[in-house]
This record gives sequence, C-alpha cells and structure tokens, in this order.
Amino acid sequence: MLDLYRSTGRYVSRFRDDLPLRQRIRAIAEARPRFGYRRIYILLKREGYRVGDERVRRLYREEGLSLRLKPKHRRKLASQLRAYATPPTAPQQRWSMDFMLDSLLDGRRIRLLTVVGIFSRFSPIIEADRSFNGKKVVAAPKRATRRYSCPEVIQVDNGSEFQSKALDAWADEHHVKLDFIRPGKPVDNCFIESFNARVRDECLNVNVFVSLAEARRKIETWRVDYNEHRPHGSLGDRSPQEMLRDLKPSRRPPCVPTLK
Repeated sequence: MLDLYRSTGRYVSRFRDDLPLRQRIRAIAEARPRFGYRRIYILLKREGYRVGDERVRRLYREEGLSLRLKPKHRRKLASQLRAYATPPTAPQQRWSMDFMLDSLLDGRRIRLLTVVGIFSRFSPIIEADRSFNGKKVVAAPKRATRRYSCPEVIQVDNGSEFQSKALDAWADEHHVKLDFIRPGKPVDNCFIESFNARVRDECLNVNVFVSLAEARRKIETWRVDYNEHRPHGSLGDRSPQEMLRDLKPSRRPPCVPTLK
C-alpha cells in the first residue's frame, strides 16, 4: 500500500484550451497596438471572460505582443505635415524632392538633388554636388524660390538630410509643409521616382562628366529642355512649360515665367 493522499492519487489534469483566449488577446492587440496586457485584461473582463491578469500576461508574452517600453524618439518637426495629402489641383501646391547618385569620369561620386512639381511636372531646380548636408539642401529651394514662388508642401523621404534642423527651420519660416513618406515606401513618392528615371535615362546615361562643373552645366541644359520642350504623356504630349502656359489666367501661378 502506497503512503499517498487520496486527493494526490486521484488527481485529474485540468488542461485548459487557451486557443480562443489567445486569439481574442491577439485580436485586441492588433486593433489597439499601443495597449499593454493590463488594458487588454480590462477589456476581456468587460467582455465576460473569467480570467486572471497573470494568465493574460503570460499568454500576452507568449504571443510576442509585448510593447517596446522605450521607443526610439523622433524629434518633432515644426513643418511636418500631419494630415492626409490630397492630390494637387493647381501648380505650386506640392513639390517632390529626392536624391540621385552618379559619378564623374574619374570615378568620384556625385549626388543630385532633384525637385519636381507634382501637378505640372515642372522642375524648378536640379542641384549637383559632391555631398549634401542640411544647409546645402536648404540652398536649393532657396535658389528655386528666388524665381518661383514657394510651394505649399514639399514631399520627401525620411533621409537625414530632409530631417535636418536647417530644412525644418526654412520650411517653417516660409510656411511650407514637409510631407514625409512612409519609411520603406518609395511608391508614396512615385512622381519624383518617375522624374528621376527620366533624368537617369535621358541625361546621366548619355553624358560623360569630366568635372563637377561640367556635370552641373549639362544637367541644367537638360532640365531647361525638359521643362520647355520635352513632351510629357500625362500632360497631353505637352511640355511642362506649355501646360502651365495653357492654364487659365486665374489659375496661372506667379512662379511661371512669362513666355515671349
């Protein structure tokens, strides 16, 4: 005869199927991604689940739903656009800005800062340099706005040059909103990507640049030809300048030079 308690010898496992509860915890976490297990526990209690907070905590962690308690803080930008961007309906409502990479004949790298208007496809400036920082990025729209009026919004990616204090201060001073695309989503900036493809195919790939000065001269010659003469399919086979010239006087912005 074994010296055991009767309750021990007759123990029957009380296995609980946690799958429905796990699925409900995950569903709540997906709908409310910033809720921790405590708030999820409260919601489960409201829904009638008879469950303890420690059990919810265990399942919450096993499902890999734990919050990052110390997220990487991103500096708030005074000029950052926080509303959904509607498609532009007139010139100067929205510009798009991006970087490109090329090289000189001796192999030294150069970078291009490209800018294009989304509504008219008009390119106010293409800047070429060995490298760019925040101050050099600001210099390009400064030069462009000496001849053309400031846009309402400039759409950019999340590069460090576009998140600089210098660009943010300039944009805030001139009441220009910076619209940052979603990280890793270049399709959000599709207009500048298409424009960059034209720059690459029609200018960079057909020219050899001996020096930075020559690269700037040839790129500027192409930009002027693109604006004034190159037909654009989405503009009814007109050039960007022709498209702007054909606008009604009430919609013609002051940024468009008067054509003789």
